Amino acid sequence: MIRTLIADDQPLARGGLAALLGAEDDIEVVGTAADGDQALDLALELRPDVACLDIRMPGLDGIEVAARISAPQLDDPIPVLILTTFDIDDYVFRALEVGVSGFLLKDSEPEEILSALRSIAEGYGTIDRKLTRRIVSEYTQRRQLQPVVASRALSAVTTREREILMLLAQGMTNSEIADQLVIEVATVKSHLARMLPKLGVRSRLQAVVWAYQNHLVTVQDA
Repeated sequence: MIRTLIADDQPLARGGLAALLGAEDDIEVVGTAADGDQALDLALELRPDVACLDIRMPGLDGIEVAARISAPQLDDPIPVLILTTFDIDDYVFRALEVGVSGFLLKDSEPEEILSALRSIAEGYGTIDRKLTRRIVSEYTQRRQLQPVVASRALSAVTTREREILMLLAQGMTNSEIADQLVIEVATVKSHLARMLPKLGVRSRLQAVVWAYQNHLVTVQDA
């Protein structure tokens, strides 16, 4: 069971997401919050498997909450899925910097949201395909992370892991990558689990950023 916390200051959006997630047999909504301060308190109290946060909320915004519950240096970080109506702005870049596990637009199809939540709960993360090229391209021009340098990382990753990274950077899901490479989804997940530490990143999302920053893939390729 995936224990989930929802935080959104709009009652309709909060209730709609709770209804969507709560209807699934493998997902339990353990709490809902109307602002960032309440979201932080509930996250620390309930320790959900995934926290679904809106970016712009009264009090603490979703990025500040994410920074306090999902930062890599924490002993027991809580994975965060950001849901927003905004596609490109400084909030998005801040979300990438604090290490959120996933990023989707609120108008995503219900199945996309459910798939993203399950992926994050499994430790892989996700990014909205419509945003991959725009966000990562602009992000890599504005910000600099401290990832493992490309030469050292690429000497450690296998040929198959690199193939998966390239497809990941194009916004493909695990299932799509498996179909493309004619392998099992479980095999894709195993490769990802071994590859991420080699790149010095925690999630699929950060792996995509790493690939763009180190020029393994360009916006034209994606």
